[in-house]
Amino acid sequence: MFAMFMFDPLYWLMVGPTILLALWASFKVQSTFREYQQFGVRSGMNGAEAARAVANAGGARDVTIEETDGFLSDHYDPTSKTLRLSPDVYHGRSIAAIAVAAHEAGHAIQHAKAYTWLTFRSQMVPMVKIGSMLWIWVFLAGMLISSMPWLQTVGIILFSATVVFQLVTLPVEFDASNRAKAVLAHTGIVSTQEEAQGVSKVLGAAAMTYVAGALTAIMTLLHLIIRSRSSNE
Repeated sequence: MFAMFMFDPLYWLMVGPTILLALWASFKVQSTFREYQQFGVRSGMNGAEAARAVANAGGARDVTIEETDGFLSDHYDPTSKTLRLSPDVYHGRSIAAIAVAAHEAGHAIQHAKAYTWLTFRSQMVPMVKIGSMLWIWVFLAGMLISSMPWLQTVGIILFSATVVFQLVTLPVEFDASNRAKAVLAHTGIVSTQEEAQGVSKVLGAAAMTYVAGALTAIMTLLHLIIRSRSSNE
């Protein structure tokens, strides 16, 4: 059934460019991280220390910081108030490690400050998990069962939750980076213009992955709507 999309020229015309953008963004964030992994910060802090300092300075003093497996698998879990850092970030004393660690600490600060968009995104997670598993099967069932075309609309609604989630993620990620950069400068963890520029480049590259993800979701939704209308004409 997935072949109905994979071999659909309209799908690749609409969604293909955003998939390429997402691939480029993924490559860019990895290459930028590795570039600034070569440069240390004068403060001498590693990622775990920087995350703790940023979280404390922002008012998130009850956050647990743990090491987790993977490359750039860093994330903040609001359900347990746990900030999990990949080995390169947790132990790293580079500009790249400090940037990523501070960004994740920015999410902890958002949580402590009850940042509206983070709260909304967290509330959406259960619905999005269900929708992301079901939408394609419901949509394709509506295309294959001529007596139940309304299932296509249900599938589109289910997928729309993913689109909203991706859009809500944008202000959450941008705000976390802005909080991180402000605290890094205020506390002196990042003390030179070169270090600040490096942090901005690492976080800017990471932000593009979220922009690409949102654009891919939007174009996929538009494709579903067009396919649904054409199949019901």
